[in-house]
Amino acid sequence: MPDRRRIAVFRSRPRVGMAIDIGAALLIVAMMGLMFALPGHEAGPYHIMFLALALAYGYRIWPVVPTVAVTVLITTLSGWLMITHASEGVLAPPELAEIPLMPLVLFVMVWHARRRVAAVKQVERMAARQLEAVDREREFFTDASHAIRTPVTIARGHLELVAAADLDDEVRSDLEVAQRQITRMTALSNRLLALARLDSGDALQKQSVDLGELVRQLVANWSAAFDRDWRVEGVANCVIMADPEWITMALDALVENAVHFTAEGARISVRCRRSGGKCRVVISDSGPGIPAEELPHVFDRFWHRMPPFGPMGTGLGLSMARAAVAAHGGTMSARNGAGGGAEFELALPANGRSPI
Repeated sequence: MPDRRRIAVFRSRPRVGMAIDIGAALLIVAMMGLMFALPGHEAGPYHIMFLALALAYGYRIWPVVPTVAVTVLITTLSGWLMITHASEGVLAPPELAEIPLMPLVLFVMVWHARRRVAAVKQVERMAARQLEAVDREREFFTDASHAIRTPVTIARGHLELVAAADLDDEVRSDLEVAQRQITRMTALSNRLLALARLDSGDALQKQSVDLGELVRQLVANWSAAFDRDWRVEGVANCVIMADPEWITMALDALVENAVHFTAEGARISVRCRRSGGKCRVVISDSGPGIPAEELPHVFDRFWHRMPPFGPMGTGLGLSMARAAVAAHGGTMSARNGAGGGAEFELALPANGRSPI
């Protein structure tokens, strides 16, 4: 049905354009007739003719040559009639100033209309190129993630077989480095595929989610695995409409970043609250913070800093987190805390009223 309606619209456009052309032509002929029939009152029909041309041109951007030809023909015929009547004393001579003035006004309007159409076409071409670039990027992410998975899986299997053998300390150390890089490649392919899914707009399955409960579960999981001074503040019952998998991944990326930039026993604070129709989660740490010149780049894809207390990342965790939050109509920001360390804030639209 949508295709049939679209075809019907396309078929109706030529008919509409033809109707506008015929209507404008009939009106011009009628006004010319009035100019002949009403000597001394030519100014009114003359103005209406050019007004009809201007209105028709607003809907129909005619080619330049036919437009100029029609305008010159109308001006010549009506001008000859007005000059004849003025020479006979029927029309006041000052009225003759309208003969060149009206076509000049029309040509100025035509010039502006064509400039606007040219600008719109340029914007459309730029938008089409941008969409093509986004599609190519999405296809690259998808193809690259799938292409990486097969050799990484094979390499992981062989490394696990080697790890089961009796190895000396130096070889085992080298093997562990290789395994860490394979793990990083696996995370990279998974996040590339996740970003492609997010960019396609087909990945979200929204439902009513208690953001506070997600935060509690997240902190419980991370605190069991990493020795930090975990602090959970103000976790209220804040309900959002979201895909819990993607929001969990976004929060997980922020907490992972805090863990990698703090030492054992360092403070990591997670605050959840509702304000201004938004549910906000702020994750702060007591690490070294983010240099001012690097703050604008923390969410860039494939950009990362070397964490002092964790493995090298993929450069996609924070970027994927922001993309997931943006897909839910939310925002994510980064800053340095007043007492040092980094602060990341996630804000999502609240769903209905939360209990106080």
